[in-house]
Amino acid sequence: MKSINRFIYRDPRQVGLNAVFGNRDFGWKYEMIGLVGFACLWILVAGFLFTRPEFSRFNGFLPGPTFKALMASTQESRFWISVFASLKRILIGIGIAAFMGVPIGILVGFYPRFRGLSYSPIQFVRMISPLSWMPIAILLFTSFESAIYFLIVMATICPIILNTTIGVLNINPQWIKMALNQGANNFQLIKTIIIPFSLPYMLTSLRLALGVAWIVLVPAEFLGVSSGLGYLINDARDTMEYDKLMAMIIAIGVLGFSLDRIIQRLQHTFSWSWNE
Repeated sequence: MKSINRFIYRDPRQVGLNAVFGNRDFGWKYEMIGLVGFACLWILVAGFLFTRPEFSRFNGFLPGPTFKALMASTQESRFWISVFASLKRILIGIGIAAFMGVPIGILVGFYPRFRGLSYSPIQFVRMISPLSWMPIAILLFTSFESAIYFLIVMATICPIILNTTIGVLNINPQWIKMALNQGANNFQLIKTIIIPFSLPYMLTSLRLALGVAWIVLVPAEFLGVSSGLGYLINDARDTMEYDKLMAMIIAIGVLGFSLDRIIQRLQHTFSWSWNE
């Protein structure tokens, strides 16, 4: 218990993503103003650059051609096949990372000796760029699909471990003491207290992992795969279809934003554990 008392953390609404955006309801009006402002900035910057002769061949990056290409792409089966391929890779990769990372995070937070043993290896792996594992992934796995999953796992497992650990360490020690006094064993303690009250932190870790996963996925899909939004971006670059390239970037932003919103809704659903 003393080891738990030594680690005092603020609740997840005050750290990480939630410190800025996570659990504050600004209202849809402010969000719309932000989106309109972003679009205006895009138009101004792109309009300024691409009116210059040396940039004229890149005018496909302008909002008009971009959204026209995006609408045209949504009519093609190739686009939707790539969307579902990228989503599958993201969800499976993060799912594997969560399956491995959450138990490790619980062990790190719950057992001080394991925390001491694992601290240096976790920090060491966390500092390695996920894409630097790409040559190793290609050598280890016979299929590019498996290599992509490996890269996503390596990119997302550390945020999941660390945030889960913070969730465990932030649990009120009195709850643990009460459970132990009532005869709870370690399994019961983890099942009835550790997991339920660490769940908001786990969801925050998924939001962090989601952003990192998209960063890794796009260049990973430049490997020998024939579907995925990263593949479409690379293909558009090779054919110099810059409007289509920008359209795929917008599609990634929309998908990532939508997934983040789903996780954020789950955070609101389980926000009771921060206030009990």
